[in-house]
Amino acid sequence: MRLEPIEKPKGILMRIAYWMTRRQLGKVMTPMKVVYPRMPGVLRLSYEIQKFELKGIRLEPALKFLVVTLAAQINGCGFCVDIARAMAIRQHLGMEKFNALSEYRTSPLFSNRERAALAYVEEATRHKRVSDATFEVLRKHFSDREIVEITWLNAVENYYNLINLPLEIESDGLCAIAQAQTA
Repeated sequence: MRLEPIEKPKGILMRIAYWMTRRQLGKVMTPMKVVYPRMPGVLRLSYEIQKFELKGIRLEPALKFLVVTLAAQINGCGFCVDIARAMAIRQHLGMEKFNALSEYRTSPLFSNRERAALAYVEEATRHKRVSDATFEVLRKHFSDREIVEITWLNAVENYYNLINLPLEIESDGLCAIAQAQTA
């Protein structure tokens, strides 16, 4: 990690945010300790993004978490893979598909709908654009709104990856905490 985590933040709002994260995830996540105390205005932005992800996205939860996990895997963001899997565990989603995500194209665990979304996300993450063929397959399985939701989720995930990767923020073990708490 390139910047030391700030364990005791200044300001009541930041202390409340640490408490809430510890309560929700079982610990204060590293990006919160590295980024937000140094740039407190981003805390509000991240809160609004998270709130919209939870309440504004209509895609089924499993697909939502598969989409963001695949983008994080492609980008090599260990923290983001960890937190996405932890949130999926907390929502009692099976881990079979998450464990087979790298084989989504051939694994019988995935539906054609899921494959279309994941192929779109993979191509967009790797190349920042998608072919007409990939988009047409996506269009067969998703409404316009759902396509925009998948695109937005992928963009937001890439945003978070681009914060964590250069700062060398790695996994926090949130998946293991979630497994222990839900067992």
